[in-house]
Amino acid sequence: MKLHHPWSKATPLFDDQRLVSCAGLVPVMELAEQAGLSDLVSERVKIKTSPVASAGVNPAGKLTSIIAGMAAGADSIDDLDLIRSGGMKQLFASVYAPATLGQFLRSFTHGHTSQLASAARAHLVGLAERTDLLPGIETQAYVDIDSLLRPVYGHAKQGASFGHTKISGKQVLRKGLSPLATAISTPAAAPVVAGIRLRAGKAGSGRSADSMAREAIRTARACGASEKILVRGDSAYGTSSVVNACLGEGVEFSFVLTKNPAVTRAIASISEDAWRPVDYPGAVADPETGELVSDAQVAEVTFTAFATTEAPVTARLIVRRVRDQTKLEELFPVWRHHPFFTNNTDPVTVADVTHRRHAIIETVFADLIDGPLAHLPSGRFGANHAWAICAAMAHNLLRAAATRSTGQLAVARGATLRRQIINVPAHLARPQRRRVLHLPAHWPWTQRWLAECASLKWPHLGA
Repeated sequence: MKLHHPWSKATPLFDDQRLVSCAGLVPVMELAEQAGLSDLVSERVKIKTSPVASAGVNPAGKLTSIIAGMAAGADSIDDLDLIRSGGMKQLFASVYAPATLGQFLRSFTHGHTSQLASAARAHLVGLAERTDLLPGIETQAYVDIDSLLRPVYGHAKQGASFGHTKISGKQVLRKGLSPLATAISTPAAAPVVAGIRLRAGKAGSGRSADSMAREAIRTARACGASEKILVRGDSAYGTSSVVNACLGEGVEFSFVLTKNPAVTRAIASISEDAWRPVDYPGAVADPETGELVSDAQVAEVTFTAFATTEAPVTARLIVRRVRDQTKLEELFPVWRHHPFFTNNTDPVTVADVTHRRHAIIETVFADLIDGPLAHLPSGRFGANHAWAICAAMAHNLLRAAATRSTGQLAVARGATLRRQIINVPAHLARPQRRRVLHLPAHWPWTQRWLAECASLKWPHLGA
């Protein structure tokens, strides 16, 4: 593609008051309102005192502005100016400047973020009721819990401290803030954020995990989970408090256990003929025998965890063993063992595959990091906590909007959703007093956009 020569001398003018760059926010924010976003925020978020007298006024309008900006691609407070460009004020009410939104975020305390988290959970339930956000949740739901460390720089960030993280498989110390998140998914649905809680960088991965798990389980039930719920996590969450929280809620659990002498003895007690080969999705078939190539084997043994505490738990210890690739010339096989503790009643090989899929929460983290959590934009801890919750709400809103469209968008990345649904330019017109959005001809994803509008019962915008 080559620029026509006369246009190389064109004069650019940023003066069109009827042009918008992200017309996809029209159906997306309408869906947010149908799920009760403004009403929920107005009912639950009350900011009575703030450093600036007017900062806490109209929290519903300001939070919806932040969420809309995040859905359009904003990853900092200054980026929220995107929602004021062109004709956006003709499309939306309560459009605020970044400076006003920054003052508003800095008014948040721990109590205010708890109120916002409650509104976020209720909004997720509203989205699940109005869209096919979590298909199959009535029979099987998965709740995954994990944390990440978002790096920060300088000395101005409240709560920033050095914590452990993995980079290229190696443990390193890095200065940052540590969000703890829970996600809800089903066998047929992409994960959505049930809750997110910001903590200091040095906070242990399992800190507050028991209360987060309880909230996520109750949110899953409110979204329609009526039969099996399985809570999954790595070794940071294989603790007495988290496991007993799951048992108290009457759900199944599947957590990695840190190796200790008791776990090592239990693994050693497994007889050699108890090991079964496990076939993972995507395994490669041997061209000569047709059998799937896999050195992984699994076995199980009954195990009592947390025996020295007041609440010991007896369940299945499932162990996956793989050949140690660093010792291929050994006289006898050398295995590395990976145990996890579960009360899941599925066959041992199925339970192992199901447990390993808890890494699906990493796709949520990848979307958030590629979007609004690219930065934690404020020096105030409360503002960053509120920003993280808004990021989760924007993620869930995009997921719900994608289920109203056509194709495979229901499981697409956030960047794909923004490119195909949100960031669509449009020109505003009012011929004969009819409001019309003029969108680009030959837009590659026209039918997807129109299908989303039609699902909202807009005949003038639908197909």
